[in-house]
Amino acid sequence: MNGKKVLFVSSELVPYLPENEVSHMSYEAPRMVNSNGGQIRIFMPRYGNINERRHQLHEVIRLSGMNLVINDMDMPLIIKVASIPRERIQVYFIDNEEYFKRKATFADKKGELFPDNDQRAIFFAKGVMETVKKLNWSPDIIHVHGWMASLLPLYLKKYYADEPLFADSKIVLSVYGKTFEGELDKEMIKRIAFDGIPEEEIASLENPSYNNLLKVAVDYSDAIILASEEIPEDLTTHISNQEKPVLGYVPIQEFEEAYANFYNTEVLK
Repeated sequence: MNGKKVLFVSSELVPYLPENEVSHMSYEAPRMVNSNGGQIRIFMPRYGNINERRHQLHEVIRLSGMNLVINDMDMPLIIKVASIPRERIQVYFIDNEEYFKRKATFADKKGELFPDNDQRAIFFAKGVMETVKKLNWSPDIIHVHGWMASLLPLYLKKYYADEPLFADSKIVLSVYGKTFEGELDKEMIKRIAFDGIPEEEIASLENPSYNNLLKVAVDYSDAIILASEEIPEDLTTHISNQEKPVLGYVPIQEFEEAYANFYNTEVLK
């Protein structure tokens, strides 16, 4: 990985959120690349339950101040940054008062998904891409973790298709087990179509379930990693029907060599 640039985009990340499969691997994979001489950038949403004082988040004025249009609404983009001290890894946070101030990640106290999760996912995908453009940092690999980040492959391949900074970037998608039940807002497909992405190319999002979100992410990714032992059957079937490199599930204790080899021999070949 020496000298390779890898952009990690994740829904969750330790130590900022509790440990689970997504947040743990979203930390371990960048740590591995960093320790093997790669250059990394990590992006995640700045949820309201992240303690800014304890983790020493601060706003990056030169990167903030842009408005992103979400379904014909101007939504201010705020960029914050913090460091994971023991690894000397910097993390960028995508923030917006409307979408990320609430003191929870994806659902309310009753476990009900937030009704605007689809808009939050669109905002997150566009916010990451616009910030990387401002950084003028061209990644060799973009590695996506978690469903809140799952629109990034679609937006990169369609909305940012003519952006030269990403012309040679390869998208790796880590697919995890089902992490929410039910569906996001049915208007999601129309909100994405507002950005000039034809509805027929994302038809499965007429029913924006976890599986259908990930199917669209698979369609627009260049390589897939099965990051959980148990993945819904129709999702694995969809993946097997793609002619793309796939890395099967590898336990966390053995992932470093497997991921590095996959990056080097399958993704960057």
